[in-house]
Amino acid sequence: MELSPFDTEQIGIKTLEKSLMKSKSKKSLKIGLPKETSNDERRISLTPGGVSILTANGHEVLVEKNAGIDAHFPDREYEEAGAEISYSAEELFSKSEMIVKVAPPTKTELGWMQPDQILLSALHLGHTSGDFLQALINKGVCAIGYEFIKSEDGEFPIVRMMHEITGSMSVQIAAHYLENSSDGQGIMLGGISGIPPATVAILGAGITGEYAARTALGYGAQVFVMDNNLAQLRRLENALDRRIITATANHRYLTTALGFADVVIGAAMTEGERAPCWVTDPMVQSMKPGSVIVDTVIDQGGCISSSEPTTHSNPVFTKYDVIHYCVPNIPSNVARTATYALNNVIVPYLIDVGDTGGIQSCLWDNTALRNGTYTYKKHLTKKALADQFEMPFRDIEVLIASQI
Repeated sequence: MELSPFDTEQIGIKTLEKSLMKSKSKKSLKIGLPKETSNDERRISLTPGGVSILTANGHEVLVEKNAGIDAHFPDREYEEAGAEISYSAEELFSKSEMIVKVAPPTKTELGWMQPDQILLSALHLGHTSGDFLQALINKGVCAIGYEFIKSEDGEFPIVRMMHEITGSMSVQIAAHYLENSSDGQGIMLGGISGIPPATVAILGAGITGEYAARTALGYGAQVFVMDNNLAQLRRLENALDRRIITATANHRYLTTALGFADVVIGAAMTEGERAPCWVTDPMVQSMKPGSVIVDTVIDQGGCISSSEPTTHSNPVFTKYDVIHYCVPNIPSNVARTATYALNNVIVPYLIDVGDTGGIQSCLWDNTALRNGTYTYKKHLTKKALADQFEMPFRDIEVLIASQI
């Protein structure tokens, strides 16, 4: 079958499929893909293309009915890829050796988890409790968190992809809320001949900030990026051919930038910590009426003092005549793109678990998954979590080496 050059979604998965289609794995896994029940979560971790790769390698995949419907992947496509459709979430949990999902298990799902099951999902540090961790430990669940998966090159591949989506989407969202129909200023980001473009101020020069800057430049906006990390600012200036204006994020520059900005993208963050609050209420009050704030780090507390968490169903509020968009889970609103992104990272890991003969051998060989593991053999294996919840800690490498 020939691919259309415009069929961009399929190109990535076809390339992945070509490299991963091979002889069957040493160990066949029973992988369960439940439907997400968390509010506003529309993503799923595997596409039908990803499922076809797994089944071709000898794995069994159970997909809960309508699990992919919000990302526009119907059950029929999963069945054609070799998956079995499960009509009961409880049954899916009971039959699966490994559960692969986006959000952490709910209290009900936690009750369905089996002893020694493998869980691959996000942990959502801000909403984690000691009771949740203890329940996983008591059941002997091997839990691997998306946000902890770190490859040998120091990258967090899943976190990075979601940050890329968030950065790009933040500008697309801001452009929409600048329009009259959204009570914005009624201006275009890029302007036209003889009319200057809008000004976008981006707080933070990390991955989210970089992709926000790239997208804003693509619209034709004038882009300012502020951070206190000069190395990051220098890197971004070079990456974008000095088409952006950079400044340190001190009070003077922040106050000046917000005074003339039409859009402010909040992307200041430190991985695993609360976001630094750089923008005060008086700074927001100085902004133009109808300007837009998109706080992309609201799930880590936000970097703008006037921000409050919102939802996809009710995404904005107006304060000081400034429109605030503060939805914690921006990638969920482009669920199909986000699902492809998750799938392209996760499928090779699942293949690796089978090829190495099981989770213990895989954790020894695979640095990324070992880094991602936070409970294993009834022990908490992330020191940061142990310190946070005052729980005992065991090093994952010691546990694997001792073959406990």
